[in-house]
Amino acid sequence: MFLPFFEKLRAGGVPVSLREYLSFLEGLAAGLCTYDIEGFYYFARATLVKDERFLDRFDRAFSQAFQGLEAISSSEVMEAVALPEEWLRKLVERTMTEEEKAQIEALGGFEKLMETLKQRLEEQKGRHQGGNKWIGTGGTSPFGAYGYNPEGVRIGQHESRHQRAVKVWDKREFRDFDDNVELGTRNIKVALKRLRSWARHGAAEELDLPGTIRATAEAGYIDVKTRPERHNAVKVVLFLDVGGSMDAHIRLVEELFSAAKAEFKHLEYWYFHNCLYEGVWKSNRRRWDEVTPTFEVLHRYGPDYKCIFVGDASMSPYEITHAGGANEHWNQEAGHVWLARARAQWPAHAWLNPVPERAWGHTASIGLVREIFEDRMYPLTLEGITAAMKAMG
Repeated sequence: MFLPFFEKLRAGGVPVSLREYLSFLEGLAAGLCTYDIEGFYYFARATLVKDERFLDRFDRAFSQAFQGLEAISSSEVMEAVALPEEWLRKLVERTMTEEEKAQIEALGGFEKLMETLKQRLEEQKGRHQGGNKWIGTGGTSPFGAYGYNPEGVRIGQHESRHQRAVKVWDKREFRDFDDNVELGTRNIKVALKRLRSWARHGAAEELDLPGTIRATAEAGYIDVKTRPERHNAVKVVLFLDVGGSMDAHIRLVEELFSAAKAEFKHLEYWYFHNCLYEGVWKSNRRRWDEVTPTFEVLHRYGPDYKCIFVGDASMSPYEITHAGGANEHWNQEAGHVWLARARAQWPAHAWLNPVPERAWGHTASIGLVREIFEDRMYPLTLEGITAAMKAMG
Protein backbone atom coordinates (compact mmCIF):
# COMPACT_ATOMS: atom_id res chain seq x y z
CA MET A 1 0.00 0.00 0.00
CA PHE A 2 2.79 2.43 0.90
CA LEU A 3 5.24 1.34 -1.79
CA PRO A 4 4.27 4.27 -4.11
CA PHE A 5 5.03 6.63 -1.19
CA PHE A 6 8.46 5.02 -0.77
CA GLU A 7 9.11 5.37 -4.51
CA LYS A 8 8.09 9.05 -4.53
CA LEU A 9 10.48 9.73 -1.65
CA ARG A 10 13.37 8.13 -3.54
CA ALA A 11 12.40 9.91 -6.77
CA GLY A 12 12.19 13.21 -4.91
CA GLY A 13 15.75 12.94 -3.63
CA VAL A 14 15.04 11.78 -0.06
CA PRO A 15 17.72 9.14 0.72
CA VAL A 16 15.41 6.71 2.51
CA SER A 17 16.69 3.15 2.92
CA LEU A 18 14.78 -0.12 2.77
CA ARG A 19 15.50 -0.67 6.48
CA GLU A 20 13.87 2.67 7.34
CA TYR A 21 10.88 1.86 5.18
CA LEU A 22 10.42 -1.48 6.96
CA SER A 23 10.63 0.29 10.33
CA PHE A 24 7.94 2.66 9.11
CA LEU A 25 5.67 -0.29 8.19
CA GLU A 26 6.35 -1.96 11.56
CA GLY A 27 5.23 1.18 13.38
CA LEU A 28 2.03 1.35 11.37
CA ALA A 29 1.33 -2.31 12.05
CA ALA A 30 1.76 -1.62 15.76
CA GLY A 31 -0.96 1.05 15.56
CA LEU A 32 1.20 4.03 16.47
CA CYS A 33 -0.92 6.54 14.51
CA THR A 34 -4.26 4.90 13.69
CA TYR A 35 -6.96 7.31 12.42
CA ASP A 36 -4.65 10.31 12.96
CA ILE A 37 -3.54 11.96 9.71
CA GLU A 38 -1.35 14.53 11.43
CA GLY A 39 0.23 11.87 13.61
CA PHE A 40 0.83 9.72 10.53
CA TYR A 41 2.65 12.62 8.84
CA TYR A 42 4.97 13.22 11.81
CA PHE A 43 5.59 9.50 12.33
CA ALA A 44 6.51 9.05 8.66
CA ARG A 45 8.80 12.07 8.75
CA ALA A 46 10.53 10.88 11.93
CA THR A 47 11.21 7.39 10.57
CA LEU A 48 12.05 8.23 6.94
CA VAL A 49 14.03 11.49 7.13
CA LYS A 50 17.53 11.48 8.64
CA ASP A 51 18.60 15.05 7.80
CA GLU A 52 16.60 18.26 8.12
CA ARG A 53 17.89 19.33 4.70
CA PHE A 54 15.44 16.84 3.18
CA LEU A 55 12.32 18.00 5.05
CA ASP A 56 11.04 20.09 2.15
CA ARG A 57 11.58 17.22 -0.27
CA PHE A 58 9.71 14.91 2.10
CA ASP A 59 6.78 17.34 2.30
CA ARG A 60 6.49 17.48 -1.49
CA ALA A 61 6.63 13.70 -1.82
CA PHE A 62 4.09 13.28 0.99
CA SER A 63 1.72 15.75 -0.68
CA GLN A 64 1.98 13.94 -4.01
CA ALA A 65 1.55 10.48 -2.51
CA PHE A 66 -1.46 11.28 -0.34
CA GLN A 67 -3.15 14.01 -2.38
CA GLY A 68 -6.90 13.86 -1.85
CA LEU A 69 -6.73 12.03 1.49
CA GLU A 70 -8.35 14.96 3.24
CA ALA A 71 -11.24 14.81 0.78
CA ILE A 72 -12.52 11.42 2.02
CA SER A 73 -16.04 12.02 3.23
CA SER A 74 -17.07 11.41 6.81
CA SER A 75 -19.71 8.89 5.71
CA GLU A 76 -17.06 6.79 3.98
CA VAL A 77 -14.93 6.83 7.11
CA MET A 78 -17.87 5.94 9.37
CA GLU A 79 -18.71 2.97 7.16
CA ALA A 80 -15.12 1.72 7.37
CA VAL A 81 -14.20 2.23 11.03
CA ALA A 82 -15.68 3.06 14.41
CA LEU A 83 -15.03 6.73 15.13
CA PRO A 84 -12.78 7.45 18.14
CA GLU A 85 -14.26 9.57 20.92
CA GLU A 86 -12.13 12.59 19.93
CA TRP A 87 -13.59 12.48 16.42
CA LEU A 88 -17.11 12.45 17.83
CA ARG A 89 -16.34 15.56 19.84
CA LYS A 90 -15.33 17.35 16.66
CA LEU A 91 -18.88 16.87 15.37
CA VAL A 92 -19.83 19.93 17.40
CA GLU A 93 -17.76 22.02 14.95
CA ARG A 94 -20.85 22.68 12.88
CA THR A 95 -20.81 24.09 9.39
CA MET A 96 -23.70 26.52 9.28
CA THR A 97 -25.56 27.77 6.24
CA GLU A 98 -25.43 31.43 5.25
CA GLU A 99 -29.08 31.78 6.34
CA GLU A 100 -28.26 30.46 9.81
CA LYS A 101 -25.28 32.77 10.12
CA ALA A 102 -27.38 35.77 9.08
CA GLN A 103 -29.80 35.09 11.94
CA ILE A 104 -27.08 35.53 14.56
CA GLU A 105 -26.64 39.17 15.46
CA ALA A 106 -23.48 40.77 16.80
CA LEU A 107 -23.57 42.26 20.28
CA GLY A 108 -23.01 45.78 19.03
CA GLY A 109 -19.34 46.78 18.93
CA PHE A 110 -16.03 46.11 20.63
CA GLU A 111 -16.70 47.89 23.92
CA LYS A 112 -20.03 46.10 24.40
CA LEU A 113 -18.40 42.78 23.53
CA MET A 114 -15.65 43.15 26.15
CA GLU A 115 -18.12 44.34 28.79
CA THR A 116 -20.33 41.30 28.19
CA LEU A 117 -17.36 38.91 28.32
CA LYS A 118 -16.40 40.30 31.74
CA GLN A 119 -19.95 39.65 33.00
CA ARG A 120 -19.92 36.09 31.61
CA LEU A 121 -16.62 35.32 33.38
CA GLU A 122 -18.10 36.51 36.68
CA GLU A 123 -21.40 34.60 36.29
CA GLN A 124 -20.41 31.30 34.66
CA LYS A 125 -19.72 28.42 37.05
CA GLY A 126 -19.02 25.42 34.80
CA ARG A 127 -18.38 24.01 31.32
CA HIS A 128 -20.92 24.76 28.59
CA GLN A 129 -21.45 23.39 25.09
CA GLY A 130 -23.73 24.20 22.18
CA GLY A 131 -25.53 27.27 23.48
CA ASN A 132 -25.76 30.93 22.53
CA LYS A 133 -24.85 32.72 25.75
CA TRP A 134 -22.16 31.16 27.94
CA ILE A 135 -18.44 30.68 27.25
CA GLY A 136 -18.29 27.23 25.64
CA THR A 137 -17.84 25.15 22.52
CA GLY A 138 -19.84 24.40 19.40
CA GLY A 139 -22.55 27.02 19.80
CA THR A 140 -23.40 30.52 18.64
CA SER A 141 -22.25 32.38 21.75
CA PRO A 142 -19.84 35.27 21.07
CA PHE A 143 -17.38 33.64 23.50
CA GLY A 144 -15.72 30.25 23.11
CA ALA A 145 -14.47 27.83 20.48
CA TYR A 146 -15.56 25.65 17.53
CA GLY A 147 -18.81 27.50 16.92
CA TYR A 148 -19.89 30.55 14.95
CA ASN A 149 -20.67 34.15 15.77
CA PRO A 150 -20.18 37.12 13.42
CA GLU A 151 -18.35 39.13 16.09
CA GLY A 152 -16.90 37.22 19.01
CA VAL A 153 -13.93 36.39 21.23
CA ARG A 154 -12.20 33.08 20.41
CA ILE A 155 -11.07 31.24 23.56
CA GLY A 156 -9.22 27.91 23.60
CA GLN A 157 -9.32 27.06 19.90
CA HIS A 158 -6.12 26.15 18.03
CA GLU A 159 -6.83 27.90 14.74
CA SER A 160 -9.31 30.25 13.08
CA ARG A 161 -12.17 28.66 11.13
CA HIS A 162 -14.44 31.53 10.10
CA GLN A 163 -11.96 34.42 10.67
CA ARG A 164 -14.64 36.50 12.41
CA ALA A 165 -13.23 36.78 15.95
CA VAL A 166 -12.47 40.34 17.06
CA LYS A 167 -10.13 39.08 19.80
CA VAL A 168 -8.32 35.80 20.47
CA TRP A 169 -7.80 34.91 24.12
CA ASP A 170 -4.92 32.49 23.73
CA LYS A 171 -1.17 32.55 24.22
CA ARG A 172 0.39 31.09 21.08
CA GLU A 173 3.95 30.23 20.21
CA PHE A 174 5.37 31.17 16.80
CA ARG A 175 8.58 30.08 15.12
CA ASP A 176 11.18 32.29 13.46
CA PHE A 177 11.36 32.49 9.69
CA ASP A 178 14.23 30.56 8.15
CA ASP A 179 16.74 32.96 6.59
CA ASN A 180 18.64 30.14 4.85
CA VAL A 181 15.90 29.07 2.46
CA GLU A 182 17.29 28.99 -1.06
CA LEU A 183 14.52 27.41 -3.14
CA GLY A 184 12.76 30.06 -5.21
CA THR A 185 14.76 33.01 -3.91
CA ARG A 186 16.76 33.76 -7.07
CA ASN A 187 13.97 35.66 -8.83
CA ILE A 188 13.13 37.48 -5.60
CA LYS A 189 16.75 38.61 -5.32
CA VAL A 190 16.52 39.99 -8.85
CA ALA A 191 13.39 41.95 -7.89
CA LEU A 192 15.05 43.28 -4.71
CA LYS A 193 18.04 44.56 -6.71
CA ARG A 194 15.87 47.46 -7.85
CA LEU A 195 16.32 48.84 -4.35
CA ARG A 196 20.05 49.50 -4.39
CA SER A 197 22.61 52.22 -4.03
CA TRP A 198 26.11 51.04 -4.80
CA ALA A 199 29.09 52.29 -2.80
CA ARG A 200 32.69 51.11 -2.43
CA HIS A 201 33.88 50.34 1.06
CA GLY A 202 36.09 47.89 2.91
CA ALA A 203 39.52 46.55 2.04
CA ALA A 204 40.95 46.89 -1.48
CA GLU A 205 40.17 43.37 -2.69
CA GLU A 206 38.69 43.81 -6.16
CA LEU A 207 40.83 44.08 -9.31
CA ASP A 208 40.64 47.57 -10.77
CA LEU A 209 41.03 46.65 -14.43
CA PRO A 210 40.86 50.19 -15.90
CA GLY A 211 43.28 51.43 -13.22
CA THR A 212 45.66 48.53 -13.86
CA ILE A 213 45.71 49.23 -17.62
CA ARG A 214 46.33 52.92 -17.06
CA ALA A 215 49.10 52.36 -14.48
CA THR A 216 50.77 49.69 -16.63
CA ALA A 217 50.79 51.98 -19.68
CA GLU A 218 52.31 54.81 -17.67
CA ALA A 219 54.92 52.70 -15.87
CA GLY A 220 55.97 50.47 -18.75
CA TYR A 221 55.52 47.30 -16.69
CA ILE A 222 52.57 45.47 -15.19
CA ASP A 223 51.26 47.49 -12.26
CA VAL A 224 48.25 45.74 -10.70
CA LYS A 225 45.74 48.05 -8.99
CA THR A 226 42.94 47.00 -6.63
CA ARG A 227 40.02 48.83 -5.12
CA PRO A 228 37.29 48.18 -2.50
CA GLU A 229 34.41 46.04 -3.69
CA ARG A 230 31.07 47.61 -4.44
CA HIS A 231 28.26 46.78 -2.02
CA ASN A 232 24.63 47.70 -1.87
CA ALA A 233 24.61 50.58 0.60
CA VAL A 234 20.83 50.63 1.03
CA LYS A 235 19.70 50.17 4.65
CA VAL A 236 16.46 48.30 5.28
CA VAL A 237 14.33 47.70 8.38
CA LEU A 238 11.97 44.76 7.85
CA PHE A 239 8.87 44.09 9.97
CA LEU A 240 7.52 40.53 9.63
CA ASP A 241 4.03 39.50 10.71
CA VAL A 242 4.16 36.03 12.22
CA GLY A 243 1.66 33.45 13.46
CA GLY A 244 -2.10 33.09 13.13
CA SER A 245 -3.32 33.54 9.57
CA MET A 246 0.29 34.11 8.43
CA ASP A 247 1.03 30.40 8.99
CA ALA A 248 -0.41 29.73 5.54
CA HIS A 249 2.24 32.00 3.98
CA ILE A 250 5.34 30.85 5.88
CA ARG A 251 7.12 29.35 2.88
CA LEU A 252 6.67 32.44 0.70
CA VAL A 253 7.77 34.85 3.45
CA GLU A 254 10.80 32.68 4.22
CA GLU A 255 11.89 32.93 0.58
CA LEU A 256 11.57 36.71 0.73
CA PHE A 257 13.41 36.86 4.07
CA SER A 258 16.25 34.66 2.78
CA ALA A 259 16.60 36.75 -0.38
CA ALA A 260 16.57 40.02 1.59
CA LYS A 261 19.31 38.85 3.97
CA ALA A 262 21.46 37.86 1.00
CA GLU A 263 20.82 41.09 -0.93
CA PHE A 264 20.99 43.79 1.79
CA LYS A 265 24.10 44.02 3.94
CA HIS A 266 22.42 46.57 6.19
CA LEU A 267 19.22 44.70 7.06
CA GLU A 268 17.46 44.86 10.41
CA TYR A 269 14.38 42.73 10.99
CA TRP A 270 11.72 42.55 13.70
CA TYR A 271 8.66 40.39 14.29
CA PHE A 272 5.15 41.55 15.16
CA HIS A 273 1.73 39.91 15.21
CA ASN A 274 -1.12 41.24 13.06
CA CYS A 275 -0.45 44.96 13.65
CA LEU A 276 2.41 47.07 14.98
CA TYR A 277 2.04 47.98 18.65
CA GLU A 278 4.29 49.12 21.48
CA GLY A 279 6.64 46.12 21.33
CA VAL A 280 8.43 43.99 18.72
CA TRP A 281 10.82 41.07 19.08
CA LYS A 282 13.78 39.35 17.43
CA SER A 283 13.13 35.74 18.42
CA ASN A 284 9.71 34.11 18.52
CA ARG A 285 10.91 31.62 21.10
CA ARG A 286 11.48 34.54 23.48
CA ARG A 287 8.67 36.78 22.30
CA TRP A 288 7.11 36.94 25.77
CA ASP A 289 10.39 37.57 27.60
CA GLU A 290 12.54 39.71 25.30
CA VAL A 291 10.32 42.38 23.79
CA THR A 292 11.93 45.55 22.47
CA PRO A 293 9.91 48.78 22.79
CA THR A 294 8.82 50.00 19.37
CA PHE A 295 9.82 53.55 20.32
CA GLU A 296 13.39 52.28 20.75
CA VAL A 297 13.32 50.79 17.24
CA LEU A 298 11.90 54.02 15.81
CA HIS A 299 14.75 56.00 17.35
CA ARG A 300 17.48 53.45 16.56
CA TYR A 301 17.15 53.54 12.75
CA GLY A 302 17.24 56.90 11.00
CA PRO A 303 14.97 58.14 8.21
CA ASP A 304 17.57 57.03 5.64
CA TYR A 305 16.39 53.44 6.19
CA LYS A 306 13.85 51.88 3.83
CA CYS A 307 10.97 50.31 5.77
CA ILE A 308 9.15 47.19 4.57
CA PHE A 309 6.20 45.56 6.33
CA VAL A 310 5.32 41.98 5.37
CA GLY A 311 1.94 40.70 6.51
CA ASP A 312 -1.51 39.65 5.35
CA ALA A 313 -3.17 42.58 7.20
CA SER A 314 -6.02 40.18 7.97
CA MET A 315 -7.36 40.77 11.46
CA SER A 316 -10.24 42.29 13.35
CA PRO A 317 -10.60 45.98 12.39
CA TYR A 318 -10.60 46.76 16.11
CA GLU A 319 -6.93 45.70 16.25
CA ILE A 320 -6.17 48.71 14.06
CA THR A 321 -8.72 51.24 15.22
CA HIS A 322 -9.11 50.73 18.99
CA ALA A 323 -6.98 50.75 22.11
CA GLY A 324 -7.39 47.33 23.72
CA GLY A 325 -8.18 45.71 20.40
CA ALA A 326 -4.89 43.80 20.09
CA ASN A 327 -5.03 40.06 19.61
CA GLU A 328 -3.08 38.81 22.62
CA HIS A 329 -2.62 41.72 25.01
CA TRP A 330 -4.22 44.99 26.04
CA ASN A 331 -2.66 47.76 23.94
CA GLN A 332 -2.76 51.28 25.33
CA GLU A 333 -2.71 52.87 21.87
CA ALA A 334 -4.49 51.77 18.72
CA GLY A 335 -2.54 50.01 15.98
CA HIS A 336 -3.05 52.79 13.44
CA VAL A 337 -1.15 55.17 15.75
CA TRP A 338 1.96 52.98 15.63
CA LEU A 339 1.70 52.42 11.88
CA ALA A 340 1.50 56.19 11.37
CA ARG A 341 4.62 56.68 13.50
CA ALA A 342 6.53 54.13 11.44
CA ARG A 343 5.49 55.84 8.18
CA ALA A 344 6.57 59.21 9.56
CA GLN A 345 9.97 57.89 10.69
CA TRP A 346 10.75 56.11 7.40
CA PRO A 347 9.32 58.07 4.44
CA ALA A 348 10.41 55.33 2.01
CA HIS A 349 8.10 52.49 3.04
CA ALA A 350 5.87 49.78 1.62
CA TRP A 351 3.63 46.92 2.76
CA LEU A 352 3.97 43.52 1.03
CA ASN A 353 0.87 41.33 1.32
CA PRO A 354 0.96 37.55 0.60
CA VAL A 355 -2.83 37.48 0.14
CA PRO A 356 -3.72 37.53 -3.60
CA GLU A 357 -4.60 41.07 -4.63
CA ARG A 358 -7.96 39.97 -6.03
CA ALA A 359 -9.04 39.04 -2.48
CA TRP A 360 -8.05 42.27 -0.73
CA GLY A 361 -11.51 43.77 -1.07
CA HIS A 362 -13.06 40.97 1.00
CA THR A 363 -11.23 41.90 4.23
CA ALA A 364 -11.99 45.18 5.97
CA SER A 365 -8.65 45.33 7.80
CA ILE A 366 -6.70 45.12 4.54
CA GLY A 367 -8.59 48.17 3.34
CA LEU A 368 -7.72 50.03 6.55
CA VAL A 369 -4.00 49.26 6.25
CA ARG A 370 -4.00 50.25 2.56
CA GLU A 371 -5.57 53.55 3.53
CA ILE A 372 -3.00 54.15 6.30
CA PHE A 373 -0.18 53.37 3.86
CA GLU A 374 -1.75 55.54 1.16
CA ASP A 375 -2.02 52.59 -1.26
CA ARG A 376 1.63 51.61 -0.80
CA MET A 377 0.53 48.00 -0.40
CA TYR A 378 1.80 45.52 -2.97
CA PRO A 379 1.17 41.80 -3.48
CA LEU A 380 3.97 39.46 -2.42
CA THR A 381 4.70 38.43 -6.00
CA LEU A 382 7.68 39.13 -8.23
CA GLU A 383 5.74 41.91 -9.93
CA GLY A 384 4.58 43.31 -6.58
CA ILE A 385 8.08 43.25 -5.07
CA THR A 386 9.47 44.93 -8.17
CA ALA A 387 6.82 47.66 -7.98
CA ALA A 388 7.47 48.19 -4.25
CA MET A 389 11.24 48.48 -4.74
CA LYS A 390 10.73 50.94 -7.57
CA ALA A 391 8.37 53.06 -5.47
CA MET A 392 10.80 53.19 -2.52
CA GLY A 393 13.88 53.75 -4.65
